[in-house]
Amino acid sequence: MAKQAKKRTTKKTAARRPRQAPKMLSDLFLETLKDIYFAENKIIKTLPKMAKAARSKELAAAFNKHLRETQGQVKRLDQIFKMLGKPARGKPCEAINGITDEGAEIMKDFKGAPALDAGLLAAAQAVEHYEISRYGTLRTWAEELGMQDAARLLQATLDEEEATDHALTELATSVINLEAEQEYRAAA
Repeated sequence: MAKQAKKRTTKKTAARRPRQAPKMLSDLFLETLKDIYFAENKIIKTLPKMAKAARSKELAAAFNKHLRETQGQVKRLDQIFKMLGKPARGKPCEAINGITDEGAEIMKDFKGAPALDAGLLAAAQAVEHYEISRYGTLRTWAEELGMQDAARLLQATLDEEEATDHALTELATSVINLEAEQEYRAAA
């Protein structure tokens, strides 16, 4: 009998609550924009640490170059928030936290080791792939929402992220992985 009374109370309470408007693509766009804003700001804090840890001058230079690009990308995101009339604010992104935590673990576990730079590069590419995924999605949604100016800004960032990923791949296959392997063989 008490269970039935409780059910009725719950139904009555639920009936009195105003219905929430359904979530729209524009809501998802804003939430994802907050996610990547958090991620980019986290990356700005992480890249100098990775550059300092890198043994290769080329890899450190690549990290520093991407730091400057990332700062520009945050400015583009600021512009998009302004277009939306929303404050530029991030929301915690567990994905980027996990990826950067892995990078920090590599820096700690492989400090001074021949494979350090290969690990740092792999961690950086994991970040790039995450960003490429996010920016591609955001650009597409901006287009679908009729936000052409935002779509152009997002495409500019997507182009930079893809170029960085390509440059890191080139660096990995032409220098970093080979050096790690040669150092390993020399030590064996």
